[in-house]
Amino acid sequence: MPTDQCYLVIPASGVGSRMKAGIAKQYLTLDNGLSVLDQTLKTLLAIKSIKGCVIALAPNDQSFQHSPFSTHEKLLAIATGGEQRHHSVINALIDLKPHVKDSDWVLVHDSARPCVSPHDINRLIEQVTQTDIGGLLATKVVDTIKLGEQNLTKSTVDRSNLWQAQTPQMYRFGTLLNALITADADNISITDEASAMEHIGLQSLLVESSKQNLKITTPEDLLLANFYLKTNLN
Repeated sequence: MPTDQCYLVIPASGVGSRMKAGIAKQYLTLDNGLSVLDQTLKTLLAIKSIKGCVIALAPNDQSFQHSPFSTHEKLLAIATGGEQRHHSVINALIDLKPHVKDSDWVLVHDSARPCVSPHDINRLIEQVTQTDIGGLLATKVVDTIKLGEQNLTKSTVDRSNLWQAQTPQMYRFGTLLNALITADADNISITDEASAMEHIGLQSLLVESSKQNLKITTPEDLLLANFYLKTNLN
């Protein structure tokens, strides 16, 4: 068992405007009675190798205080969410800093991915700690991908090396914080942690995971998440 510990960061300050639900999507209620965020926390905080967690919330968040996880023993701090997702992650990492070593591992997971499999998380941790380069859950692209221009097909993209990135994404604390701060200062588009690592010249291990680890973005996604939770995780 590695001496370096694993910690969790969850950016949860988005508003989820595409859901058109009137509340932030992480607080929508699933069929099992839990909010999307609470289901995510239920799964992640049950992972034995995760020693602590920091959640980034919107400055005006009034909902998380009612969560059963607001007093969880693994919750180390609540960070202030930033303008963009990566700003929230940076803020959470700064709040996590007093609790960790630079060599400790951090898993960053989207609050709106409540169907992530504990098996896949444990595989990610096992494989990343063995290779020591950082990595992420991802699925291979199986659909035919078209490059379009003005709503017309321009070409067909070779999908043999294409992956769809998921979370958690797992890196050494010191390296991840440096990568995010550097990419932000350089005005690089940071769509996930792996893109920040790529900006500083570091590759990430792709760990194949279930397609059920969807990110809830639209009402249809919420229906699908409820189906997955009923059939696989309960």
